[in-house]
Amino acid sequence: MNPPELPANGGAEASPLNTDAETGLPHRPRVLVVVNSTGSPVRRLEPWLLAEGLDLDLRLGAEDPLPETLDGYAGLVMLGGGLMPDEDDRAPWLPAERALASQAIDADLPTLGVCLGGQILAHVGGGEVRAKFGASEYGHTAIEILDAGSTDPLAQALAPVTMIVEHHQDRITRLPEGAAWLARSEACENQMFRLGHNVYGVQFHPETGVEHVRRWNADELAEHGQSYDEIVARAEQSEEASTLACRAFAGAFAARVRGEGASA
Repeated sequence: MNPPELPANGGAEASPLNTDAETGLPHRPRVLVVVNSTGSPVRRLEPWLLAEGLDLDLRLGAEDPLPETLDGYAGLVMLGGGLMPDEDDRAPWLPAERALASQAIDADLPTLGVCLGGQILAHVGGGEVRAKFGASEYGHTAIEILDAGSTDPLAQALAPVTMIVEHHQDRITRLPEGAAWLARSEACENQMFRLGHNVYGVQFHPETGVEHVRRWNADELAEHGQSYDEIVARAEQSEEASTLACRAFAGAFAARVRGEGASA
């Protein structure tokens, strides 16, 4: 799916780049982006992060070999997909992705795990992820920032309650020991967490906007007891504020990649 026709930076000014001391050219920190499903691509995160001065190395797990190490990368993004973190029979690249997630945690490398990506971080970190557990969530959902999130650089980019897209049945049921619990929703308590200072997992989808929601399959939603018309209406009502918040969230993550800002 192509990203919606928004300004590449969502209306915000791109951040200035540092200059490489040797070449005099702008330095663009390199970020590895693991795409776990063609149905859950990088979408609007790509133009947003590019506008923030990052260089993205996109790898589709089913087609592109993943690097063995994160050497040379300033950040890691792992996207969603209809998988469990250890379904290696369905997704043979997952062992390599888990190894990269473990390296990121150990190095406290700026990392953003979205949906499955966040579940991989929780799984590798010693938490628990369960398949088709509890209430599923689809469409724009109220994400509530918790007390620990009030001082967190990424959580602060969102409003105290922000409507952001959800699309999941599986969920994190226990966070890793020592994780900072940053946000929840009414139906799913573990919506956002942080490991160390720079490793973040989220259940919601900041990369997904109303243009993508309109392309969802109405019959498939009905099988899960969801109304396509209601989901689209909620998306249209929430889109402006949600997009601004998600753009700010992407900018806050990019700042961590660039090494800016105090540790949480």
